[in-house]
Order: sequence, then C-alpha cells, then structure tokens
Amino acid sequence: MDNQEIKIFSFHYKPGPVVTNDPIYIPIFSGKNGSHKSCEIIGDDAGENISAKNKYYSELTGIYWVWKNQQADIIGSCHYRRFFTLKKEPISYQIKRLLYFPARLYRKRFGLIYTSNVTLFEGKILNKAEILEILESHDAIMPQRRKFRYSVREHYRRYHDLRELELIEEIIREKCPEYMPAFESVMNGKRLYANNMFILRKNDYNRLMEWWFGILFEFENRINKADYKGYQQRIMGFIAERLLTIWIYHQKLKVKELQVIYFKSLKKA
Repeated sequence: MDNQEIKIFSFHYKPGPVVTNDPIYIPIFSGKNGSHKSCEIIGDDAGENISAKNKYYSELTGIYWVWKNQQADIIGSCHYRRFFTLKKEPISYQIKRLLYFPARLYRKRFGLIYTSNVTLFEGKILNKAEILEILESHDAIMPQRRKFRYSVREHYRRYHDLRELELIEEIIREKCPEYMPAFESVMNGKRLYANNMFILRKNDYNRLMEWWFGILFEFENRINKADYKGYQQRIMGFIAERLLTIWIYHQKLKVKELQVIYFKSLKKA
C-alpha cells in the first residue's frame, strides 16, 4: 500500500500563505476564474470546470475541478486553514478546551483545534504514513462530526430556508429513493460532517462525486440563484455538507473521525 499515490487538496479562495510543504498537499485556488493571474497557486479554471460558480459553490468548484482533472489512488479535501490531525492537542490546549463549557463554545468548537501557532502545528498535520495506516482498517477519513443543540433539520431552519431541505428531499425521492432512510437519519439527528472535508480511496471518491454533483446540479436547476445574497449565496456549499453526511451514512463506510486544526490567524491573511 505504500506505493499508492495520495493527493490531498487544500482549497484557497484568495492568494495567501501555504501552511505545509508536505508534497501530498496541493493548494488549489477555488473560484480563480481567470483572475489573479500572477498568483502561483493552481486555479480551478483550467480544463473542465465550474470556477465561475464559486460564489454559490465555495470550495466545491475546486473539488469539482479535482474530480475532472486530477487522478490519484487516495484523494482528499481540506482548506487552506483547516487540516486533519491524528496527534493529540498539547496539554495547554486541552486545558483551554475546558473553558469552552462555561463560554458555551463546546458544541461550536467540538473537533476543532483553534490556534494561531502555525509553527507548532504544521508538523501535526496528517501525513502520508498516518493516512495509509488509517486506511488499512477504515474506508474513509472524516472530520469529527459537529454537535448541534438541535436536529440537523432544525439547525438548518434557524440559519437558512427550510424549503431548500424540502427540495433536496424531493430530489432524493425522485432520483435515488434508497437514500431516504439516510436522509431521515441525518435530518433527525444532531451530528453533521462539516466543511466538505474527506479522504477517500479512488473508487469511493468517484462514487461520491457522481452522486454528490448529480444532486447538487439538479438542486441548482430548480432554484433561482439570483434570490441568494451575501452569506446565503454559498447555498451549494451548505447543501453539500448535508449531502456528504447523507452519503456517508447510506454507504455505511467504516469512518475514522479526526480532529481538525483550524489556523484562525490565516482567515485574515
């Protein structure tokens, strides 16, 4: 298994620092769409692409570009400031995490290691040997599921338009009704795989891409994107998180859930 090619794509939305020089990590400019020509990060606007839809799809335009233009035995998705880690938090960070309870941040930051210390944590980013070891006994690597106070359906209603989930349900009933038990389990549950992050073997990855974008494109065809403004413009990215969780549930893959390092200082970089 050691000779398998691994490519983990870290998606950027603007020029900025690249956290790791590990060769398995490949930075991709999502939504480059012919702009920032001087930026050295590879863009998602060459070959077959949906780069121009980035304001609706967020990192999904990069993920789509990878699907259509890249090959590897193991493929993953992360962000320029979010990376998987197998290593434990330093003791000082574990103590800090206890403060999340009185501050009511425990659910929001569950599974996330918030830090500005790139020097300390760069070496803790998941590496090739760790990925190979995990995939010897698991089918997928995913972030620890977010814990919501409410059901996934109720959480969506509070921050978005519930009619969008009703439309997704309609599409799934029409196109792939065998996914309805997973849909109901996810919607009624309180756990969600956030940020569209994953690491999968090629066959599972390709199956996910076919299903994921098939549902997303059908959803896009049935809405009026002009109705979405500001934060809500990222509608396809929000829907994709729910769909990814549904797919994982339906496939019954053996999943290894890992913490995610969140380099908070890079958000302003």
